[in-house]
Amino acid sequence: MQPYNDALMVTLRIGGYDVRRVIVDQGSGAEIMYLDLYKGLNLGPEDLTAYDSPLVSFDRNVVILRGLIRPLVQAGTEVVEVDFIVVDAYSLYTAIVARLWLHALGVVSSTLQQKVKYPSQGQIEEIVRSQSMARQCLVAAILHQLEAKSSVFAEKGL
Repeated sequence: MQPYNDALMVTLRIGGYDVRRVIVDQGSGAEIMYLDLYKGLNLGPEDLTAYDSPLVSFDRNVVILRGLIRPLVQAGTEVVEVDFIVVDAYSLYTAIVARLWLHALGVVSSTLQQKVKYPSQGQIEEIVRSQSMARQCLVAAILHQLEAKSSVFAEKGL
């Protein structure tokens, strides 16, 4: 669907499960796994490594960190270990893969073409985005913002 300015959202196999709503973010230096995915992978506190560096969200709030997890992430036949920071924050996405994953796999991503390409066994493989899922998440994010604003107004009696 036109225009092609949606977030680059893909499905990856993480920890042995097909995980949808994974954002590819070339600008981020940290791979993020949201708590819902962490719980969905049947992981517990014993699977986490301590991680105490502060993390600030896009809305400039400090995010609650649960720790670091290192699951296998599979794209096609290529598998790499990825250090995800597990965070307890609201998100429509399940995970964010960033520069470390991109570099480990040799990925070239394009938001214009809505694809991720990487070398694999002498060939170029590609992951095509899920544009409909990206648009559903955008609509849900807008609705979430509206609900949050209306609840703030209700609390203030406006």
